[in-house]
Amino acid sequence: MNFTRWSAMLPGTQRRAAARGADQGHSVAQRGEGSVPAARGGAGRPSEQAADALLTLEDFVLPEILGSLPALVALVHGPDHRIVYVNDAYAAAFGSRPPGAPAADSCPELTELGLLPLMEQVLRSGKPRTVKSRRIQAGSEARGKRGEGSYTVTCLPAGLRGGEETAGVLVFAADVTDHAEAAERLRASERRHRETAVTLQRSLLPQELEQPDDLRFAATYQPGGTDAAVGGDWYDVITLGAGRTAVVIGDVMGRGVRAAAVMGQLRTAVRAYARLDLPPHEVLQLLDGLAAEIDASQIATCVYAVHDPNEGRLVYASAGHPPILVRDEDGTVRRAEEPTGPPLGMGGWLHTSGSIALPPGSTAVLYTDGLVERRREDIDEGMAALERALSGATGTPQVVCDRLLRSLGVTAEHDDDVAVLVLQHPARVGGDAELFHNAALDLLGGTEAAPRARAFASGVLASWRFPTELHDLGVLAVSELVANSLQHGTPPMRLRLRRTDRRLIVEVTDGDEHLPRRRRAETEDEAGRGISIIATIASSWGSRRTPGGGKAVWCEFALPR
Repeated sequence: MNFTRWSAMLPGTQRRAAARGADQGHSVAQRGEGSVPAARGGAGRPSEQAADALLTLEDFVLPEILGSLPALVALVHGPDHRIVYVNDAYAAAFGSRPPGAPAADSCPELTELGLLPLMEQVLRSGKPRTVKSRRIQAGSEARGKRGEGSYTVTCLPAGLRGGEETAGVLVFAADVTDHAEAAERLRASERRHRETAVTLQRSLLPQELEQPDDLRFAATYQPGGTDAAVGGDWYDVITLGAGRTAVVIGDVMGRGVRAAAVMGQLRTAVRAYARLDLPPHEVLQLLDGLAAEIDASQIATCVYAVHDPNEGRLVYASAGHPPILVRDEDGTVRRAEEPTGPPLGMGGWLHTSGSIALPPGSTAVLYTDGLVERRREDIDEGMAALERALSGATGTPQVVCDRLLRSLGVTAEHDDDVAVLVLQHPARVGGDAELFHNAALDLLGGTEAAPRARAFASGVLASWRFPTELHDLGVLAVSELVANSLQHGTPPMRLRLRRTDRRLIVEVTDGDEHLPRRRRAETEDEAGRGISIIATIASSWGSRRTPGGGKAVWCEFALPR
């Protein structure tokens, strides 16, 4: 077949099909339209006199040019895509192809690359099509091991001179195996890096949430999709003693292993600061300085809250974090607003604490911004969607967690990390309610308050039907804590007894801020043994400063199973 009858109709070019009369098909030299004399030094290039000469495809030795190309070139003709020509590179990769044979029968590589439907489209539309990085696997039965690799292929419409405008297809394939393998190695490296970050992230999160007496918790962490690097989302639940519980959730503004490592340091620091039983805003103040020391280029948002069952509220402080949401038993959703300070690590800001009621039957939700933020969508829309979802969310904390994720459209392919922490304050009725009691006594007067406190404690503990041993230990603890407060504290003083289904809590508050400490009393000392006695007989004990000034000293006794 005469190859010079074909022309490749490249995109954006115009066909030079000027009428040539009777000499159409002859060379330039034969028509006498001009000559191409040799340039100085023997190189063949047009002279200035012949610069305007019209050159056509016949003036070039096209088969030889295509044959020397490193790219793979094949030309097919007609609806059956019969082979017209393959260049040397194509033959070297896949073997020689007999002219006139249908491509579907003689070119299995085109089928494996999925090009036959593409060639049909080019033949029908007359428009070029390109596919990138299609792979031919080793060991194809129809082709053997030849030509294995990845190819980017362009199919161009080809027409006959003086005939059909699109009579065939020129297949141009570039071997991009090296690029594809490099890209795959990069993707594999990114996958390993991501898996490492996810593993580190999950290992730094609590493996099992603490479940205090008065609250029920559930949490979930959903890493972003494969195209999103792992972030630094985290959460924790910390029991503080005396029935009080701290909750925290945060988000390190970074990606990958570094963000996860910073998150781990912040979470460890929060647990340490929480043991000091500080107010929420003081915990954030300490975290702010620590975050700047860890890495000044990475900041983090965080909200830290403390629940006291005696107050029925969440006292919280926020560092640039989305607000806590609380759903009441009737479905009403409330949002904890101010106070909110800047993210951790910014410095120069004094954080303050706020509070929101958490009555029995209510549910509180803490979350990271990945739950409510969407690209091309205002965050207020995400907050409104979360409030609607929470309004109708009932059931256990884990059920609420799962429902919120589904309602907000969080899937495995979500473009950001999401952490959600749900806590419920159950409304107890019937026999359950009988296991939870409170009793309090204001300690008025001087030293005569001690015997009144012992008599009050004895009556209360007897009414709660504690065993004799636990009753006596409780009265002894009341006697020592009240005596310590009367000796070292200032009014107002108050005794509080609390029982749950797991423990007895004794707490004494007064107006003095100096916290007691355990010390070794010498033989001749008449005082200093009260806290040592408490530490010996109780399951645990502690003290803290109260927000209004003063302190609280407490101890706990585990109830027999």
